[in-house]
Amino acid sequence: MSVSGLAYAGSLTPIWGRKIMYTIGTHMSIAGGIAKTAENVVKMNANTMQIFSRNPRGSSYKTYAQEEVEKFQQIRKSHAFGPVLAHAPYTMNLASATEKTYEFACTVIREDIRRMDELKIENLVFHPGSHTGIGEEAGITNIIRGLDQAITGTENIKVLLETMSGKGTEIGYRFEQLKQIRDGVQHPERIGICLDTCHVFAAGYDIVHDLDGVLDEFDRILGLELLRTIHLNDSLMPFGSRKDRHAVIGEGEIGLEALLNVLRHPKLKDLPFYLETPLDDAGHKEEIARLKEYLGEE
Repeated sequence: MSVSGLAYAGSLTPIWGRKIMYTIGTHMSIAGGIAKTAENVVKMNANTMQIFSRNPRGSSYKTYAQEEVEKFQQIRKSHAFGPVLAHAPYTMNLASATEKTYEFACTVIREDIRRMDELKIENLVFHPGSHTGIGEEAGITNIIRGLDQAITGTENIKVLLETMSGKGTEIGYRFEQLKQIRDGVQHPERIGICLDTCHVFAAGYDIVHDLDGVLDEFDRILGLELLRTIHLNDSLMPFGSRKDRHAVIGEGEIGLEALLNVLRHPKLKDLPFYLETPLDDAGHKEEIARLKEYLGEE
């Protein structure tokens, strides 16, 4: 059934009095330290956040004094944060056949699982990688091998495979590829999924006109119990373009109504949502406020 026919789709009129408390945040800079970042989340009237696990374009990472870590945890607890999401750097390519690139990726994922777990961050998401010509099967084999050397099975953090748009030689643009990766690792219980609305739309999953159908397909192939987080993004590029260009909510090809349907969907509404739209902190604060207004949160 098309989402346009469902009761929760409706118009864009705010729904006041609804008791649902949504978990919505955005990607945040940790330049001022992780405790300061948590303070900024509170000022933004958000209740979760996404951060990079290290420099997204390089290899360096921050270390934190125990006092700052304790302050970070205190802020999370006192303001009832939902699960925090860490994002691995874009320079990490576990699908690569180039030895230096692959070894770097293996080191990064191994270190960042440990580091984020020590910070009690619930989820670490990464782009599965690009096979750069060796083929999808060989790329998936490399990803599985890289995850196996990084995940011990004793950590608390979940490692999330992100749904991808399919640009170039990207792996992860089909649910079947994500299933193959998870089924192949030694500790599948530590693996979950992060669904990016921009990416799945660009990959050809019609979340605008058939959200229920997309979720049914996800459930059949992977199982909805594996879906841990959602990247809530509009798309500058058209449906099925296999191009990854995020847009501000309501200003892209997906549109505000379809993204509100994602937020309100009975199978998704209790998940944490993270904005990765091209705005600064002030813009994200306004974007979150606008979403909460439409969702009926005061």
